[in-house]
Parts: sequence; structure tokens; C-alpha cells
Amino acid sequence: MTGSAPLTATDPTRRPRGELDEHLAVEHHLLSVRLAQAERLGDLGWAEWNLQTGETIWSDRVYAIFGRDPGEGPIRLADLAFHVETGDRAGLDRLLRSVVHRAEPGETEFRIRRRGEIRNLRAALDPVTTGGRTAVHGVIQDVTGHRRAEHGIAEARRRLGELLGRATRERRRSEALCEALLPGPASPSGLSGVRIETRYHPAGAEDGLGGDWHDAVPLPDGRILLAVGDVSGHGLPAAAEMTVLRHALAALAMTGEPAGRLLSWLNHLVTHRMAEATATAVAGHLDPATGVFTWSQAGHPAPVLVRDGTAVQLAPPDGVLLGATLAEPYASAEIRLREDDLLLLFTDGLVERRDRDIDDGVALLLEAAAGLSGLRGAGLSAGLDRLVEAVGGPNPEDDVCVLAFAPAR
Repeated sequence: MTGSAPLTATDPTRRPRGELDEHLAVEHHLLSVRLAQAERLGDLGWAEWNLQTGETIWSDRVYAIFGRDPGEGPIRLADLAFHVETGDRAGLDRLLRSVVHRAEPGETEFRIRRRGEIRNLRAALDPVTTGGRTAVHGVIQDVTGHRRAEHGIAEARRRLGELLGRATRERRRSEALCEALLPGPASPSGLSGVRIETRYHPAGAEDGLGGDWHDAVPLPDGRILLAVGDVSGHGLPAAAEMTVLRHALAALAMTGEPAGRLLSWLNHLVTHRMAEATATAVAGHLDPATGVFTWSQAGHPAPVLVRDGTAVQLAPPDGVLLGATLAEPYASAEIRLREDDLLLLFTDGLVERRDRDIDDGVALLLEAAAGLSGLRGAGLSAGLDRLVEAVGGPNPEDDVCVLAFAPAR
């Protein structure tokens, strides 16, 4: 079966089989048309393997990446390793065992031979369980032309492997899964030109997971993509959707397109693949050579600039909630950061509480952020902890995510 993206029915138990097939066919066609440009520019495609029925869905681009005739049908998950170069099969086998048997998401790179030519592919796989239906969702990207980005990606995979290796049987599965889903910023060698400190506090403590996320991605042209986002909901369902968006943004960022275009593509993804969800995000590109940060937002709180002992919230460019409408474009804004400046990206769980107005929360944030002026290294790390506590501490009803960064000069 072919299609443009993995889709699920909202309530398949209440639909006649014929009506369900027709509904899925229509949605597959719409998503294929609207995501075709993103797939071409990013040289990536979408796949879904149903672990219960064995049904496999590939987008047209995945067939092109593998050089496979759609008439042959997609490759089953269990057979995928047989199409990979021998030296890379062990890494893929480890990823598949982690995803299928331990329900832990992950990613790897491997080589295939396409019409006699070796191609380098990147696969990001996520286990998703909704309504009793268990599947593996994947993003497959041809990264042969992105050699300059390979070092940072390989370093991220290495750190993830070390993290999972250090996990003991006594550690709660949710804690390890949270770290795998939302790792810290890359090492200085992977993100030269920027200094980063992050904080993540999921709502409550039972799952250790939520829909808020942050990311820092080195790009082939030397810029760095910095982003935070917030998927509606909490717990594992929100974490699964968060992971899809985070991986999609990181992959699409390799096209070099502006942040507004990236958010537009994510808006299509949320609208057509996550019908029950909405999301917000701030994404921007930092040019380490100039200190210029060019950013866009989708219904998300604007960043806070800390400069010369004061903190102000930047004026946001136009941008609507992801999943709200496809009719509105995403504008951009630009700021040139000075040597001692600090920029804070955060999610609304930091400032919004049930027992106070959000404007009061923002005022507390600006007051606390001013105290971060000039801090770096261990001082900034401790200062960020004090900031979260000053604004109200971890939020029991909403995730809290903060990303603080400054250009390294």
C-alpha cells in the first residue's frame, strides 16, 4: 500500500470498513499533495509499520529514496535490515529491538545500494500507541549530500547510546525515555559558536514526559537552529506527538529554508496528521559569525532578551497556532545579539498558572531574568534554576521548558 504519511482514524471501531477505507484514501491523497514540496526539499519521506496487523505504509518519497518500484510494495520492518549494507546491519538491528521490544524511540544512519550507488540514509523511528493500536512511525531521509552535518548527528547518536548504556534496571523506564526523547544540547564541538543552557520540568512526576521540547541543530551552512515547542496534552501521547514534530523540524531544517517556512510545513503536519492536537513553537536561526538571530513563532510566547542588566520580551512576528489554519503565513523578526546578551526561549508553563494572570507571570520572569545578565557557565546554570523557582517553580499542571543561549565570541 502506498500513501503520503502514516494516518490513523479517529475512532475506527465506530466506522464501517468501506467508509474507513475511503476516509483514509482521501486523507492520504490530501497529505501527499500538501507535503510533496517539503519531502522534495528535505529529500525525506514518512513510513508507518503496524506491529499488530503487519500493514506497512510508505510515502512516495521513501520509494524514491530506496530506489524501489511502488509496485513491489514497501519493505516490512522485519526485512529492513536485509536491504542495508552488511556493516551497518548491527546498528539498525539495535534500533529496531529498542523500538519494537522496549518501546523506546531512536535514530540511526545506514547505507544502502541504490542502482549500484551507495547512499547514506537517516532513520528516526518512534513507537506510537493510540486507542490500543501499536505502530512504529518513521522519518527516512537521504543525507548523502549533507556531509557537513554528519559529525553533529553522529555525536548526538553517540551520546544517546551512552545514555541508554548507563541506564540500570533500577532506573524508572520513563526517566530513561524522557532523556532519549529530549536530550540536552549538543557538545561544544557539535555546536560551536553558541553557549546553551536548558531546563525541562514535565507536568507532575508520574510519567516524566510531556509535550514541551527544545532543540539545537547545527546546519550545513554553519548556522544553528534553536527552537522550543509545546504540543497540547501531557504524558506519553503528547510526548509521542512532540517527538514527531521535533524530528520533523530537525530534518526539514537541513533544507536551509527560513524558520517561517519550517513552521509552515510543521503546520501542515499537525493539521493533517495530528487531528486531535495543536502545538505552538518558536524557531530561529543563529548565525554565530554575526550574532544575528532570525526567528518566527507559531502562537508561542516571544523570547526574552537580557541585556545590560535588564530584561525585555521581544515583539513577536505574526504567526498562528500550529493546527489552527493553513491560510496564515509565518512572518519573521531579527535581532543582533551582543557579546554579553542572553536570549531566553520558554514555554507558557513557565509563566502561566491557574492562580495568577499570565501577565503577572511574565513580570516575574522579566524580573528574574534580569539577574542572569553577564552569567555564563556554572553561574548561568545556577541562575536558571533560581529563575524557574522565582517564577513559581515546576508547574504541576503544565510542562516547563527553557532554553537560554548566547553567541560564543
